[in-house]
Amino acid sequence: MCGIVGYIGHQESQSILIEGLKKLEYRGYDSAGIAVYTDQGLSVSKAQGRLAVLESHLEQQPLKGHVGIGHTRWATHGKPSDVNSHPHSDTTGKFSVVHNGIIENYIALKEELTAKGHQFVSETDTEVIAHLIADLYQGDLVQAVREAVKKMRGAYAIAAMCEFEPEKLVTVRLASPLVIGVGQGENFIASDIPAILEYTRDVYILNDGEMAVLTNDHVELMDLEGNRISREMYKVEWDIVTAEKAGYDHFMLKEIYEQPKAYRDTMGARIDDAGKRIVLDEVKMTAQQIQDIHQIHIVACGTAYHAGLVGKSVIESLARIPVEVEVASEYRYRNPIITPNTLVIVVSQSGETADTLAALKEAKRCGARVLAITNVVGSSVSREADDVIVTWAGPEIAVASTKAYTSQLIAFYLLGLYFAQTLGMQEAEVIEETIQALRQLPEQVESILADAEKIKVYAEQISKHDNLFFIGRGLDYAVAQEGSLKLKEISYIHSEAYAAGELKHGTLALIEEGIPVIALATQEELLEKTVSNIKEVAARGAYVMGVGSEGNEEIAKAVDELFTIPRTLPLLTPALSVVPLQLLSYYASLARGNDVDKPRNLAKSVTVE
Repeated sequence: MCGIVGYIGHQESQSILIEGLKKLEYRGYDSAGIAVYTDQGLSVSKAQGRLAVLESHLEQQPLKGHVGIGHTRWATHGKPSDVNSHPHSDTTGKFSVVHNGIIENYIALKEELTAKGHQFVSETDTEVIAHLIADLYQGDLVQAVREAVKKMRGAYAIAAMCEFEPEKLVTVRLASPLVIGVGQGENFIASDIPAILEYTRDVYILNDGEMAVLTNDHVELMDLEGNRISREMYKVEWDIVTAEKAGYDHFMLKEIYEQPKAYRDTMGARIDDAGKRIVLDEVKMTAQQIQDIHQIHIVACGTAYHAGLVGKSVIESLARIPVEVEVASEYRYRNPIITPNTLVIVVSQSGETADTLAALKEAKRCGARVLAITNVVGSSVSREADDVIVTWAGPEIAVASTKAYTSQLIAFYLLGLYFAQTLGMQEAEVIEETIQALRQLPEQVESILADAEKIKVYAEQISKHDNLFFIGRGLDYAVAQEGSLKLKEISYIHSEAYAAGELKHGTLALIEEGIPVIALATQEELLEKTVSNIKEVAARGAYVMGVGSEGNEEIAKAVDELFTIPRTLPLLTPALSVVPLQLLSYYASLARGNDVDKPRNLAKSVTVE
């Protein structure tokens, strides 16, 4: 869960590497470093802490040269420290590597190399790679990397350089994202496109088991056996401005406010001109194949898992197909019951989530068809799935997901409607009514955002507490779980989400005078019961903020504070009710003085299990 950059060309590499790392710092920020081929040979500078610490070091001792690699780290092996930071070098200092992922057999490799006289200085698995390449080197860096990779088990994106071949960078990818940028007399390596978008829009996206060899005027793609690969270059159409803050104080706030556009873009051409039917050309299943689906497994992690909870209700309600929602890290280890009539839907913002990828592969091994919902074209998930629905949310930089989550909801609404119309499970009037309500969501979100100051006031109140609860029933419970996660991950306030009907089965014991409770009550058929649950916590001293639909007088009488959302179909309320919860988390984090975009101990893309 780290960021990699590399540069080879005619410019000074240090500034390009640092600027690239700034675009990738959301992927890891407990240390950073660069290696540059200078007049003195291969030189490394690295430091614990945010990228600014490394920049300060380089101002005093710059590394001048036209070839280099860089890295920003989120620790998995070894605590954050200067010595554990990347790049890592061999004993001689002639070879340097940066690495994202995990080398599962690094202990055995380390013991083997130590016996040969290699001296290790860090606690990381990555250092093994540098020593292994050096040990295997016989005058050909590409061959040494190829042989080293064959000895390693795990998931990785690696960029390597050596002093003996200073005009060459070698990179290899297995289950961790890597792109190659192609310029004029210069070429680039990065974990993510924004890192190099300032310099080029022409990229190659490496697949698993592929290598790239870069010189200043050439890029060669090959497999691990050395066979050359011919591939069409991908032209990046979106602008770098979309990956910048655009005047907002934080990326998270910017991305919250980008949700109306993300809704519109994700719906896009997937609704016909008449607004009566869903068009999902990217789903290649025939009507008979959809008819043959007996069960659906939705598999995801974190926020994407919460989107899947909503997706379950949407698909079951509209298409009447049984759905299970599974945490990806548990899925393949519990021996799931998968048949050829099982559709597995994997959900991942980055398309590189290691647990979700592993679940995808297990599903395919068992003969299931896999449909992916992801925000990244060309990602591992999108390439390995049978069908892909891309959520057109645009780049999401903040660690806490907002617009990616809500775009996933839109994707589930589209998919549920598509299945329903294909199977004839809903009348045409119901399909059309739901589509028309979908189309109103962007404008309704805009009205919620226009009222954000009300949320800010309440957020400042709850920021003084260390514990609180979210409650809701039905779809409100699914949204409550996402609201609770969002608050925890960026404000560090301990919060839990409970099905409101479960309160009396134990949780009421935790309610004490003044404790905040956020109660969602948007599901009309459950409203009376939810109001009763609100009164239960209020009677025990809780201070209750309600989230309800406009005109809901019952909940208004039962809560201390009320934030209303525009009325929509009950099935669609999650796409609205989550927005005030996102704002609540953002402003609570701000009030507590936290780094909103980079919460402690977390990284954006989780590419190790």
